[in-house]
Amino acid sequence: MRSLEQGSLTAIGVISGTSMDGIDVSVVTSDGRDAVSFGAGASYPYRDSTRRDLQALIADADRASAEPLVELEAAVTADHLAAIERFIADHGLDKAAIDLVGLHGQTVYHRPQRRFTRQMIDGPAVAAALGIPTIDRFRYADVAAGGEGAPFAPLYHRALAQGMEQPVMVLNLGGVGNVTYIDGEAVVAFDTGPASAILDDFVLRRLGRPYDADGALAAGGKVHDDLVSGFMANPFFDRPAPKSLDRNDFHRRAQVVEPLSDADGAATLAAFTIESLVAALRHVPRVPRRWLVGGGGRLNRHFMARLAQRLGVPVEPVEAAGWDGDALEAQTFAYLAIRSVKGLPLSLPGTTGVPEPLTGGRLNRPDQAR
Repeated sequence: MRSLEQGSLTAIGVISGTSMDGIDVSVVTSDGRDAVSFGAGASYPYRDSTRRDLQALIADADRASAEPLVELEAAVTADHLAAIERFIADHGLDKAAIDLVGLHGQTVYHRPQRRFTRQMIDGPAVAAALGIPTIDRFRYADVAAGGEGAPFAPLYHRALAQGMEQPVMVLNLGGVGNVTYIDGEAVVAFDTGPASAILDDFVLRRLGRPYDADGALAAGGKVHDDLVSGFMANPFFDRPAPKSLDRNDFHRRAQVVEPLSDADGAATLAAFTIESLVAALRHVPRVPRRWLVGGGGRLNRHFMARLAQRLGVPVEPVEAAGWDGDALEAQTFAYLAIRSVKGLPLSLPGTTGVPEPLTGGRLNRPDQAR
């Protein structure tokens, strides 16, 4: 096994986001700094039983924070391992050429104010099964040091944005929205508010569908501005960056849309997410010239059009910059795995609020005793 500390490395990155709509896998080759090339990306579903058990767990904060959850973690790990092995086979990769696997795992509880975050994954088991070193526990050191533990993509965004007209805002529309503001060496990042999760859960509850396809339901509804104003009165939106959210932080408040029709409820929740993104401008030094959008929300034409209208600048999917929006988060944890083994920072004071640039992650070698 060659040294992991020197030169460029090839890493597979793996993550399941807060929406739990799949396990995303991609591959990156990098020196851990600005030299980055990325390959294919793919997404593989959880088994129905695993996803169902995770959804029930996330709705129960006491269990998610305190119980051992050995069986569920084993199921999550098995599904991640199956996804990695399928990815390697589907794309004809040589396992011997893979230096690292970056395993984010499944976030089930995130309370940085308590200096606690929990991502379910058994890194040592994956390393042993694949015969490849793995990095897990990416967020733990950051949260333990008083950081927000999120977002963790900004340094990868900065590497990709080299040579781009700036300032630029990179927006991820996953379960929770987060942004990276890049202007030369200046990087500011923070969670903006609810993104897909709050609307997805509403549509699932009302119609049994996993999401509002292309924003059609929201596009046909009436926005109740008084409810949006009520959402935006939450002190979170005035809190200085950096700051982060748990997936369910706004769900209780969102129950005020329950008396509305399906279309009006969807339109109002979508408008809330848009206003939360506009509010992000309060916390960056200059107005971005351009917004690049990743995550599933970039495929919602209604949402993208409304956001561009509100911001008054180009709002484009990250593919407009030559990036792969479906694989961006998985690529992030491949890149961060490389930085981790090289002892480079994964987070900065301006991205998570840690006191100083901080590395992190746990290295698990295949031959380590379990």
